[in-house]
Amino acid sequence: MYEDVSHTATDFLDKARSHMEDRAATYDSPSGERSMGLTVQAFNVITGHELTEEQGWLFMEVLKKVRSQQGDYREDNYEDSVAYASLRGETAAKERNR
Repeated sequence: MYEDVSHTATDFLDKARSHMEDRAATYDSPSGERSMGLTVQAFNVITGHELTEEQGWLFMEVLKKVRSQQGDYREDNYEDSVAYASLRGETAAKERNR
């Protein structure tokens, strides 16, 4: 059905992981990108909303999904969406298991 697949599902997972590691080295710490908590706190102060960290990652996922439907195909929309989904899952596990 998809014989001419130039990028497999595992390719996207691998690229997402690579992006996360690169961003961790650039912005945060060796444990990975974890800037959403502070981002959500700032957003909540500015807007008066009560967005959770998990919802912040969901917002980024939605952004990437919308972008993936506009214009030409861009790999990073799919790679970043995978990365944001994994960060959302990690955050949900922490927030909901307190």
